Amino acid sequence: MSEAVTHPVATQPRLLSSLSPLLREWLPRQRWFAGKGRPVTGFSLVAATELLPPGGTLTLLHLLVRAHQPDVPAQGGVPHPSDCYQLLIGVREALPPRLAPALIGHPDDGPLAGQTVYQALYDSRATSVLLEAIRTRARIGRLRFEGDVRQTIEVGLAPRVVTSEQSNSSVVYGDTFILKLLRRLVPGTNPDLELPLMLARENCPRVPAPAGWLLADLDGLDDSYVLGVLQPYVRGATDGWELALDELAKGADFTTEARALGRATAEVHTALARALPTVTLGHARMRLLADGMTERLEAAAQAVPALRPYVPGLRSSFEALAGLAAEGHVWTAQRIHGDLHLGQCLRSPSGSWSLIDFEGEPSRPLAERRMPQPAVRDIAGMLRSFDYASHSAGPPAAEWAVACRSAYCCGYAEVAGRDPRTEPVLLRAYETDKAVYEVVYEARHRPDWLPVPMAAIHRLSTGVTS
Repeated sequence: MSEAVTHPVATQPRLLSSLSPLLREWLPRQRWFAGKGRPVTGFSLVAATELLPPGGTLTLLHLLVRAHQPDVPAQGGVPHPSDCYQLLIGVREALPPRLAPALIGHPDDGPLAGQTVYQALYDSRATSVLLEAIRTRARIGRLRFEGDVRQTIEVGLAPRVVTSEQSNSSVVYGDTFILKLLRRLVPGTNPDLELPLMLARENCPRVPAPAGWLLADLDGLDDSYVLGVLQPYVRGATDGWELALDELAKGADFTTEARALGRATAEVHTALARALPTVTLGHARMRLLADGMTERLEAAAQAVPALRPYVPGLRSSFEALAGLAAEGHVWTAQRIHGDLHLGQCLRSPSGSWSLIDFEGEPSRPLAERRMPQPAVRDIAGMLRSFDYASHSAGPPAAEWAVACRSAYCCGYAEVAGRDPRTEPVLLRAYETDKAVYEVVYEARHRPDWLPVPMAAIHRLSTGVTS
């Protein structure tokens, strides 16, 4: 076991004073920072752990830092004004050229004055410490590294950070495992660990079984923070988004893959329904669900004026759902993926599909992400993803999207025994809710993409679902 694993925490009281000026500039630029558009007014240190103590060429700090920001009027999913983030900070006298892109800065005062501070996920020595701690199931201060005893983690797997933009951060070890480190943290049972563990117990092959995980136990909290999950790496896999775009660019048919992906989704839903309780949604709960969708629509229309002419037509989809519930219709709710789209699916070289990233929409409260919901919500997310892909490779390929949507639903029905299109009112409501969310997201972050969800808004506002 390494020295890092046997010498736990030694928190320095002035540590944050050294880092605060640097973090104030660096943190808001990160893809995973949730409070963009609002200034950071200060930081508080939730926990600090030395994974590699001072004295060598590298000091490695694991930090949980709360970023304080001015409050804003609540709108579904807006971050809390003091979000907690997980940081892995390396400290050296100087950075070698290979680590130059990871630079955070040079503290002017405090215990780190005169040192070079950087994002340690880019440092293979630092990320090797994390894997070794999981392999040995170490406890370091308030950090617990745990794992599945049935999976063997070899010594010396070479790490590499995944550089594509993500809402979290990932490190691949020797094409054998991938460690996902959650960035914005909330205490409690995180579905990104909970659901894959449940699916592993159900012997569901569509989701890689966790090999290890990282938790933090903090004073005053009954629940731990889930900090990271280690899963088998699907070697040679292509994510569904990239595969769909490649096939579109070649003018190739994608319906066979869409059908297989529908079957994989249904297998996961079926296994989750076996593993965890299901509930029946009657009039009262469906009324609340429809009201929530309506509130999000009205808030979105205030934020994005282009949406306003479509509000009456879009609202009608939510009113139709509430009307069915008032007539006595009921629906089954269960645990679902929660943020399903083509980028959350992997196709192995053998042609098998896997589903990954069960965290749900990170902007939603954890309790909401863990609530049973109609499985149609996942399906609506995937249907929107086909639509996005069809608009992303040259001229919009509307017929391609329609064919993929149909094939996906057919594949789902082959396993689940029911076609989601047989519940058109529920499907339209969820797809509309998703498209409204997309409009707000694109208007804020990628205005050039706004025409993609707006095309769906136009279609859905007239009651057309495909």
